Amino acid sequence: MLDNPQEPTRKHRRTARALLVVLSVLLAAIPLLGGGVPVSGIGLGFQRLYDLDFPGAQKEFASWEKIHPEDPMGPVSEAAGVLFSEFNRLGVLEAQFYENDSVFADRKKYQPDPQQRALFEQRLSSAESLAKVSLGRDSKSRDALLAMTLASGLRSDYAGLIEKRNLASLHYTKESSAWAEQLLAADPTCYDAHLAGGITKYIVGSMAAPVRWFLRLGGIPSDKAGGLADLHTVATQGQLLAPFARILLAIAYVRDKDLPRAREMLLSLQKDFPNNPLFARELARLQDSVHR
Repeated sequence: MLDNPQEPTRKHRRTARALLVVLSVLLAAIPLLGGGVPVSGIGLGFQRLYDLDFPGAQKEFASWEKIHPEDPMGPVSEAAGVLFSEFNRLGVLEAQFYENDSVFADRKKYQPDPQQRALFEQRLSSAESLAKVSLGRDSKSRDALLAMTLASGLRSDYAGLIEKRNLASLHYTKESSAWAEQLLAADPTCYDAHLAGGITKYIVGSMAAPVRWFLRLGGIPSDKAGGLADLHTVATQGQLLAPFARILLAIAYVRDKDLPRAREMLLSLQKDFPNNPLFARELARLQDSVHR
């Protein structure tokens, strides 16, 4: 118990920082793309990422980038593919990893592949440079705002999950949210952009009151029900982010002990992405938990 609920302890601060990295983790390969994207190229590339076909995804990204060399979504998509592949190689893509907050806080620091790390940084720098040029011409450029949103999110993912730099991860998470707000102001119909806010509101809204107070001081909203509503919006009206929103909803149902709905969501994902073994593993784990 806190003597003064307005003075979070160091333990609460550490817990808050660790849980905020969860927000970054859940953003780990988010392709914040909107309408008008063809089913080939970047669109197909991200669909292949959902199915863990990393070489196929990168091939699609590279081909699209050759045709659109000035669009920042090409290089930022390649960076997302590199990071998602590293997460898979390092074994951090398991949904149960986020289920237990103490396990997450005690996670280890991983050893990244130096060549992949360099490629990741190079692709992000290229995307940010192209995006800034585009925003200089048009401050409401959809692709540029999407690229900046995703770039900050990916940096947060790398800092938090691989390098275990929680404060740096929090910094990039807030940057990503700020870019997402600009994106929604420019195009309210870009339903995919609601994903980041939905994750934030749900997880912070699930925390203890003193921690929620501490995070609100830093401008982090807390609204568990509103967060779930945002995720549902993306799952039903989003485009390329709809499958990812369904994954997040499944994780939310697991955290809330709503196993029937979690199972239903995972079954639908398994059907749509049969080459991704994550869904089958999670279904088996849910089945085991029911019989314990």
